[in-house]
Amino acid sequence: MASQDWFEKDFYAILGVPQDADDAAIKKAYRKLARKYHPDQNAGDSSAEQRFKEIGEAHSVLSDPEQRREYDAVRQMARGGARFTAGGPGGAAGGFEDIFSTMFGGGGGGGSAGGPRVRYSTGGSAQPDLEDLLGGMFGGGGSGYGGTGFRAPTGPRRGADLSARTTLSFRDAVEGATVTLGTNGGGQITTRIPAGVKDGQKIRLRGKGQPGEAGAPAGDLILTVSVEQHPVFGRDGDNLTVDLPVTFAEAALGATVSVPTLDGEPVKVRIPAGTPSGRVLRLKGRGVPKKDKPGDLLVRVSVVVPQRLSDEAKAAVETLRDEDRGHDPRAELFANSRR
Repeated sequence: MASQDWFEKDFYAILGVPQDADDAAIKKAYRKLARKYHPDQNAGDSSAEQRFKEIGEAHSVLSDPEQRREYDAVRQMARGGARFTAGGPGGAAGGFEDIFSTMFGGGGGGGSAGGPRVRYSTGGSAQPDLEDLLGGMFGGGGSGYGGTGFRAPTGPRRGADLSARTTLSFRDAVEGATVTLGTNGGGQITTRIPAGVKDGQKIRLRGKGQPGEAGAPAGDLILTVSVEQHPVFGRDGDNLTVDLPVTFAEAALGATVSVPTLDGEPVKVRIPAGTPSGRVLRLKGRGVPKKDKPGDLLVRVSVVVPQRLSDEAKAAVETLRDEDRGHDPRAELFANSRR
């Protein structure tokens, strides 16, 4: 459901896409920005966290055809592309300025500034909402408003959309979970969260919002999900990530080692001889369990330097050093720094 801040936010600019961008371009831009500003990659950066939330909000609206149509119409009105005043001597009240001040609490309509964006209206005192306006202007059915003026609503009105937040563990977000939410009226709503939901993602629960009038459909519940961090696993899109400690000998000589997975069943992975610290090994299908194409598990090798060496081990390392004498592993680094 549209809200007043749609007038102020340019979701296309937030995602860096043109207004005629197709679904694939919007999805691609969102994924790129979400990876860049994800809290896991920007720990303690409040500006990155805010940017991540704005990106999620923009994608939530532009990826939903109905919400995108409504948003485009709102932005067109904000640019002055659709203005009118109701018929009446001397430009009587009833133009968009009066309507929006009434809806969103502006000074001209006597509404209360800073009031809730979701309004509940009953009976004949119902105020026209943005969906009614857009329906009347852009061909929506049953809006209750004509193209040249206003008339009383002709039928029961659909219930208002509501919003809520919930926090999931990392595992529940990856694997999916059933959650129970409390409502303002003291009731409860139980719903299934799909596997793979991301931090900051909004989920639309159809028919879980405010009840409609006299048998009209209920509104929707817009649920924003927060995901807790995991002590071992991270997230990169539909892929899971894990840092795998290996000994110097395992990295230098090669070895087969066990890797933990989110489902609790360890898997074996081959560390090739000469593997440097930081190299990423990919385990297919061990990421987020999607039906069409599950993600992978990205294993980043971390070579552990021993803290204490026996005399024999120290002598062996000294022998290795002597054999490698004359090779400067930083030569290429300094050469490239002069470019």
